[in-house]
Amino acid sequence: MDARLDPFTNPVLGKVFKHIIAAGKVLADSTLPASTQELVKLRASQINGCGFCTDMHFKDAVHAGESPERLNLVAAWREATVFTDAERAALELAEEATRIADASGGVPDEVWANAAEHYDEEQLGALVGVITVINAFNRGNVILQTPAGDYQPGQFG
Repeated sequence: MDARLDPFTNPVLGKVFKHIIAAGKVLADSTLPASTQELVKLRASQINGCGFCTDMHFKDAVHAGESPERLNLVAAWREATVFTDAERAALELAEEATRIADASGGVPDEVWANAAEHYDEEQLGALVGVITVINAFNRGNVILQTPAGDYQPGQFG
């Protein structure tokens, strides 16, 4: 199975992806814990049905030392006991923001307030950025039908 086109060789989409990647690098350098970032990326990718990003963020998280058991439970985080309250707040915000079209009025104030109890202003900004960037990548990869399964940790630097 091949993607509909290669975003890195397409002259327009390649430029767009480079900017999204640059935004991701800014977020990686933020004070939002890397493990939280990977959990959020994985959950949004699951919701959006992006096989490539689900594969990538699972593998990157395991490579960084995250437990496969916790990653396996991301899809059922509400029932799982392996996440901190802060991680749960981040996952809830990620879900609400990813499913924004399903909720009239956008992300509920209670969800934002819960996240704000656990993260400072810089971390909240990073959390919004991570959710925004992963949703952009998910949508691009779903449109392109980017195949999943062959990703190697660190493949994109």
